[in-house]
Amino acid sequence: MRKSRFTEEQIIGMIKEQEVGLPTVEVCRKHGLSPATFYKLKAKYGGMEVSDARRLRQLEDENGKLKRMYAELALENTAIKDVLSRKL
Repeated sequence: MRKSRFTEEQIIGMIKEQEVGLPTVEVCRKHGLSPATFYKLKAKYGGMEVSDARRLRQLEDENGKLKRMYAELALENTAIKDVLSRKL
């Protein structure tokens, strides 16, 4: 997945600017992103504090690591079953 050019702190700051009353178009122009990107980030990070966003990132990283481990084990298991079925 592509890394965002904004940190969680910056993203939450942008969302808070918009929530305070600054128009979305102004926030987007100020930070150099499209309204579609802003709303996508708002859907993901809206209502969060910086600590929540950091925890979300940690959980996403851990989830990715576990998925890779599962894929490797499933591949190993399939290979072992294939070898065993050839011997019998």
